[in-house]
Amino acid sequence: QVQLVVSGGGLVQSGGSLRLSCAASGSISSIDAMGWYRQAPGKQRELVATITSGGNTNYVESVKGRFTISRDNAKITVYLQMNSLKPEDTAVYYCNAKGRQSNFGRFESWGQGTQVTVSS
Repeated sequence: QVQLVVSGGGLVQSGGSLRLSCAASGSISSIDAMGWYRQAPGKQRELVATITSGGNTNYVESVKGRFTISRDNAKITVYLQMNSLKPEDTAVYYCNAKGRQSNFGRFESWGQGTQVTVSS
């Protein structure tokens, strides 16, 4: 079973910065992509950013230019650097990973959510 452990998050003022980390562990033979999603109260979970094994990135329009997703392949860890945070970025952020496990085929796992609150 693949586990994702998330760290970071918290309370920050508008315009501030936060960094989220997500470390994967388990019998992982390869990672196709890792990413971040968020869910605000009363809203559906939405994609924030993803990064593929080849380094290709994708961002939701509302965070482009402010958030940066990156990864450390050796540590099987993905990061989300969030700058110029806005109150509308307030949500629970979730890490996601897709790939292949040794002897178990493909997997998709979710990390525990971490609260990001941006005060105005």
